[in-house]
Amino acid sequence: MKRNQSPCIDVCDFSGPKGWCLGCGRTREECQTWKGMKPYDKNTLQKALKKRMVKIKTLHSEKD
Repeated sequence: MKRNQSPCIDVCDFSGPKGWCLGCGRTREECQTWKGMKPYDKNTLQKALKKRMVKIKTLHSEKD
């Protein structure tokens, strides 16, 4: 796997909390700025995305 590869999984549904994508957890703005981000910022965002995805999955499972 390439370092700092985009977390996108081609779902692109921004109906999560705070406008987060249900596929990768990023906001539209984070998706647009991903390629221009410095490696440190990408790593920081990747860590935040892990937490966001847990929250998204928890909220989604509560709906079912």
